[in-house]
Amino acid sequence: MSILSVYIISDSLGETGEQVAKAAISQFELDDYEIKRFPYVLNLKLLSEILSEASNESNSVLFYTLVDKEFIDYIKDYSAESGLIAVDLLSPLISAIKESTHLEPAREPGTIRKLDEAYFKRVEAIEFAVKYDDGKDPRGLAKADVVILGISRTSKTPLSMYLANKNIKVANIPLVPESVPPKEIYEVPAKRVIGLTNSPTKLNEIREERLKALGLPKGSSYASMERILDEIDYAEKIMKKIGCPIIDVSNKAIEETAELIISILKRNGIKVFKD
Repeated sequence: MSILSVYIISDSLGETGEQVAKAAISQFELDDYEIKRFPYVLNLKLLSEILSEASNESNSVLFYTLVDKEFIDYIKDYSAESGLIAVDLLSPLISAIKESTHLEPAREPGTIRKLDEAYFKRVEAIEFAVKYDDGKDPRGLAKADVVILGISRTSKTPLSMYLANKNIKVANIPLVPESVPPKEIYEVPAKRVIGLTNSPTKLNEIREERLKALGLPKGSSYASMERILDEIDYAEKIMKKIGCPIIDVSNKAIEETAELIISILKRNGIKVFKD
């Protein structure tokens, strides 16, 4: 028997068709075969050329993962006339889901690849947030979609991670009176910077709870009202110098603050990859 030529035609990468073909081939004691994958088949001229090549093989089979109805009908007509064995891998699945959900398929090529791209953007944004959390490396500020500034206990890190899950690259910088903020924060456009503040009373409550959780005694300057007021004043002077918007998070959930930040970024003409 002559070598089996397996043709894979796809309007995207064709990985799905190739994996299905290999799974089917594995059920046979068949060593003499070759797989020819044709990705991004998006015009009828190219499709016609591939079909012609496949039909001229003495022993060939074609698997296709296409969503364009015109292309699918073209292959069906061609195979009916030429005798080429052609297997539609997607249409039966799409039809089953359509029947079950009563929804119409988008029939848009490459949608799974777009989903993959969104996933990898999210992973990249999360890794970015971890790398540039809490002022670890000010060099990352220039690469961030948004830079968050704030004193301790203003939810900088949780906000950064929440926004990262929306595919937004975030760097955050803690503002502490004893430390000079990195010069890079003044180099970032103000429209990409968000300042966070909190009410003194709320900060006092949060910090007292923090001390208790750490097993530390009350009376630490960290939770004192005088210290908190000094920190708020110091942070607000820096934020005003930059000219960035300041959000009071005292009565806001993380999700609410995050949506507010996203709306500010969009209003400032900054493209974000929110799902």
